[in-house]
Amino acid sequence: MKRILVIGGSRYFGKALVTRAREAGDEVTVLNRGSGAPPRGVDRLVADRDDEEALRAALGRREFDVVVDQVCYTPLQAAVARRVFAGRTGRYVMTSTMEVYDPATLPAGPVGPGPVGPVPAPAVPAPAVPVPAVPVPVTEASLDPARLPLPGAAGRAPGPWPAYVYAEGKRQAEAVFLRDPAFPYVSVRAAHVLGGGPAEFTGRLAHYVERIAAGTPVDVHKAPYATSFIHHHEMAEFLHWTAGQTFTGPVNAASHGAPDVLALCEAVAERVGRRPRYRVVGAGAAASPFSFDRAYAMDNGRASALGFGSGHVADWLPGAITETAAAAG
Repeated sequence: MKRILVIGGSRYFGKALVTRAREAGDEVTVLNRGSGAPPRGVDRLVADRDDEEALRAALGRREFDVVVDQVCYTPLQAAVARRVFAGRTGRYVMTSTMEVYDPATLPAGPVGPGPVGPVPAPAVPAPAVPVPAVPVPVTEASLDPARLPLPGAAGRAPGPWPAYVYAEGKRQAEAVFLRDPAFPYVSVRAAHVLGGGPAEFTGRLAHYVERIAAGTPVDVHKAPYATSFIHHHEMAEFLHWTAGQTFTGPVNAASHGAPDVLALCEAVAERVGRRPRYRVVGAGAAASPFSFDRAYAMDNGRASALGFGSGHVADWLPGAITETAAAAG
């Protein structure tokens, strides 16, 4: 049994994590601003995580084996957490995102290789090699947040940010924990999380179900790249598994298989019984969710080597689509 604090934990896979940990026999506490009562048998602390004094007051003298931080979006939030939880926890798990790898949001300058499996520079310039026809999925070593420039716009409070600000906020939050460690730390870089029906509160899967069922065109790039996904139950399982491990550093959380947006549409079409229609967007134009004009699908090899048994997108996606279609009526 572990004493686990979940910061956030009131919706989506955070809520599923809390339930999973409680059912596993862990002593679970959630800390949030009071949004939604926790499940029976789970303690709750109410505080604004941005208010350092209020956070310390809410915690009192409590200590935890593991903190799972679901809602760290900025380096300022990470800095507060680093100060407050130093000496209070034996392990800190931050939920990050695959968006930290997105080349469209990366700042100029070197950012890799990262702390896992660094690649030494060659003694002499290497000859040019052809770009592979199929992009190689990114590993954790592709990004070292500690090499990033110091925070800028990412210090803003949470809000409806542009994608580049969200991604940079997560990168800089990771950097705060990594640059001067106060406790063993893990950043879980989550793939695009999907679920069925009401569980998928982002509405991204519903976007496809509704458009294809209605015969409305889906906006896609001319040659969209594959991307990574994970089911919300698998994401909760991954975080609970991570809480019980001893490894540190970044780890990619993704199901096996990386479909592109066209494959996703075909899967939806098979469940709703109507062929998808497409509208190709120009370079730089906005497209439907999960249509990407650049590659950064993730490699989940580190998690597999550490012992996590990832599922496969093809096994859970049809059920998630069916649930979403049923919820849409």
